[in-house]
This record gives sequence, C-alpha cells and structure tokens, in this order.
Amino acid sequence: MSCCLSCLAASTCGLCGSVAAGISRKSARLAYCGLFGLSLIVSWILREVGAPLLKKIPWISSSQTHTKEWYQIEAVLRVSLGNFLFFVTFALIMIGVKDQNDRRDSWHHGGWIAKMVVWLLLVILMFFLPDIVITIYGVLSKFGAGLFLLVQVLILLDFTHSWNDAWVEKDEQKWYIALLVVSIVCYLAAFTISGIMFIWFNPSGEDCGLNIFFIVMTMVLAFSFAVIALHPQVNGSLLPASVISVYSAYVLYTALSSEPRGYACNGLHHSKAVSVSTLLLGMATTVLSVLYSALRAGSSTTFLSPPSSPRAGAAEKKPLLDGKELEEGKETKEKEAKPVSYSYTFFHLIFALASMYSAMLLSGWTDSSESSDLIDVGWTSVWVRICTEWVTAGLYVWSLVAPFLLPDREF
Repeated sequence: MSCCLSCLAASTCGLCGSVAAGISRKSARLAYCGLFGLSLIVSWILREVGAPLLKKIPWISSSQTHTKEWYQIEAVLRVSLGNFLFFVTFALIMIGVKDQNDRRDSWHHGGWIAKMVVWLLLVILMFFLPDIVITIYGVLSKFGAGLFLLVQVLILLDFTHSWNDAWVEKDEQKWYIALLVVSIVCYLAAFTISGIMFIWFNPSGEDCGLNIFFIVMTMVLAFSFAVIALHPQVNGSLLPASVISVYSAYVLYTALSSEPRGYACNGLHHSKAVSVSTLLLGMATTVLSVLYSALRAGSSTTFLSPPSSPRAGAAEKKPLLDGKELEEGKETKEKEAKPVSYSYTFFHLIFALASMYSAMLLSGWTDSSESSDLIDVGWTSVWVRICTEWVTAGLYVWSLVAPFLLPDREF
C-alpha cells in the first residue's frame, strides 16, 4: 500500500510539473502572474495570523510597545520586499534580450523549481533584516505604488484608444452602432454609480460637503470628457470618454468606501466584508494591469520595447552566389531564432512596482491608526485614490488636446 501511495504521489508530482512546464513554455507571463498571486496570498495570510509569530523574533520584536497593526504591516512589507527583489533581479538580468537565441530567454521561460526556491529564500531572508531596512522600504513603496498607479492609468488610456481605433477601422455600420451602445451603457453606469454614492456617502442629517464635492466633481468630469471628445477641432471619440468616466466613478467609490469606520459620512460603516471586497477589486485590477502591460509592451514601440533582431535583417541582405551559399543561408535561417514578443525587463519591472502597490493595499499605505480587522482603510487610502482619479482625468484630457495644441509634434 505504501509503495502504491509513493508511486501515486510521484506520478502526481510529475504530472503537475509537466503541466506547469507546458504552461510556462506557452506563456511565461501566466506563470509569473501565478507566482505574483501566490505572493499576495502569503502576504494576506501572514497579515492575518503572523503577528504572534513576529513577536517571538527578537530582532523584530526589539520593543514591547509595538501594536498588532505594526506587526501586520511588518509582515506584509517583508514579503513584498522579497517579491520586489525577485522581480528586480530578473529585470536586471533580462536587459538587452532581443531574440530567442539569447540564453537568458530560456531562463525567463524555464527553471521554475529553481525560481520558486529563490523566491522562497528571498522572502524568508527578509525576516532576518533589521527594522530600519523595512521602514525605508515602506517609505519607498509609497512612491513605487504611486508610479504603478500612473502606469495603470497610462495602460487604461492606451487600452481605450486602441479599442476605439480597432472598431473604427472596421468601417462598418454595425461597429459604429456597437461603439454608440457601449458608450451609452458606460455613461449610464457612471452616472448610476454616482447617484448611488450620493445615497451611501451623504447620509441625511450629516454635513458631508467633502463627499458631495468629490461626487459632483466626478459627474462634471464625465460630462466634460464627452464635450471635449466631441468637439470638432479635437480628434476624439465617445467610447474612450465613457470608459474613463466609469473608471473614475469606480475609483471614487473605492476612495469613499476607504473612509474610516467612525466617519459619519461613510454610510457603509465600513464592515470587514466591504473592506475585503474593495481589496479584491483592487487586486484584480492590479493583476489585469500587469498582464495587459506585458502584452502591450511587445506590440508597441514605447519605453523598453525590444527592437527587431538585427541579425535577421543582415541575413536577408546577404547575397547568395551559388548553391553552396544558398544551403548555408538556409541553415543559418533555420538556426536563427525569432525576436522576443515583449520586453522581459519592462515586464519584470511592472511586477516589481505591483509588489509595492499590493503591499500598500494590504497595509493601508502603512497607516496603522485604523482597526486591524479592516483592510485598506484610512484617509491616506482615500486621498491616494482621489488623486488617481484626477490624474486619470488630466492625462485623458491631455491626450485629446495635445495634438491640437502642439500640431508640429507627432502623438
């Protein structure tokens, strides 16, 4: 019986390894996304149950005055730092990879057992570092998370404009109708969310002028997007304006729902269920942004996108004088690998910034003044999201008016 169980376990492990290897060969991006998701789960678990364990570590628990919230933030930041170092290391290693002939291409796609071991060792090693290192990383993470939010906004703008251009290029009536229908639905959703927020975050009998200002500003921005996009001198469209409007309404909802539990204008009274649902939405947005950025990195000519392999062009220009050289040219072409489809360095940098952003989500932007039972609650979280909404609005308006204001530049 024990022999059979051992064989069954070995077969199962072999099957899982084969499946994982097959997935990584086809799409390393999905495998890295799975590793990133694992880091989020580990961070969440240690946040919930790791405080008593950290209290027993002498170089972490050097003082008995630390609160439970402090230990929770400490656990999240240490896992995040290990994750950050893992992806930054790979980003540095992958600089200059242009085609699949490069040995580092196989490092990017394979060796997952070794990668898991390295990742685990880095995370464990972070728990041996002194508090001052983690404190410095916590401060730097705020800037890194802000940079990731900016990248997230640029990704959204790129997505909406690409979506609109793809449907317009079809030049068929049904696609124009689809553009109109989607735009109307998005605008109805944006104003419906705003109306619901008036009810939830403006309770009767309370002076909630700040919340009302935020909600009204979001509605004004949504209306302004449509007016600017449809202006005759602006080469805009209603679809991107509507998508940015509903995204702004969503960001405002997450901001207002992050208001402290004791704040009278938070009509949800911020239960743990609301906190977790907001966190899950934030995590889902983060993962989607990371994946989409990796996809877009290979199809654009923007920062860190890999140029085509110069050797391919040289092979095409080489003159073939006789049959022998023709045969040699054929063998060279067979040995020649295709260019990589996206920038590995940019891909890993996005994951590194996402590690900082997820740490800020789980730690409430390192604000331990709120209850430890709630996640991502506090005025820091509120203002970070409000600023994200306004930056999104500003960048979208700039993407519309910049070609008109600077006609000599190509956008």
